Amino acid sequence: MDRLEALREMLTQDPTNQFARYGLATELNNQGRGEEAVAEFKALLELNPNYAAAYYHAGRALESMGRTADARSMLEKGIEVTTRTGDAHTRSELQAALDLLGI
Repeated sequence: MDRLEALREMLTQDPTNQFARYGLATELNNQGRGEEAVAEFKALLELNPNYAAAYYHAGRALESMGRTADARSMLEKGIEVTTRTGDAHTRSELQAALDLLGI
């Protein structure tokens, strides 16, 4: 069983498994399957709107697909979340990614 199959099986058994959802999104993104990856990151954020890393990676995936406005929106939402939750480290990474969009 490959990694994607294993992660999908985990999600079949427990659709709320945030670790598996994040892993699936990341693996899809690593395989160049950006649209599918973004859909999984969004599903993860529906489960847990405070999952800060999902905003960063979804934003970067959107950027790599040329969807700059969508990437900006995703990164800005992540900045709002990390400001509210006090996650300064991830907030700075989100801000850096957002700043690079303007270049």
